[in-house]
Amino acid sequence: MRRPFALAAATAALTLTALTGCGALDKALDCARTAEAIASSVDRLSQAVSTAGNDPTQIEESLTAIDKELANLKDSTDNADLSKAVDDLSKGVETVRTSVKNGDTTPDIKPVTDAATEIGKVCTP
Repeated sequence: MRRPFALAAATAALTLTALTGCGALDKALDCARTAEAIASSVDRLSQAVSTAGNDPTQIEESLTAIDKELANLKDSTDNADLSKAVDDLSKGVETVRTSVKNGDTTPDIKPVTDAATEIGKVCTP
């Protein structure tokens, strides 16, 4: 009688470990996907800034897309390094947004690109 119980307990422990591992892997993959989406949004922001004379609304649309991805990422993490990188990117986005509202058609987006790079590093599985 002890063997089946021990076997069942061992199987349950392995299953729990596998599920926990998969959960961590899924979270890392979600983070990586979101980081990729943020990188795409930052690329669009860079392009929008370089062509702001043609269509200044593209900057705001790019900033909004970054905000959306940041909200997704904030909801899915409890990692301190990632939280800091997300906060830094949020601050950079707000700085760019303020510059644009104040009439700057070629705002400095380096804080945004730097923070996005850091998110990419933190989210690399």
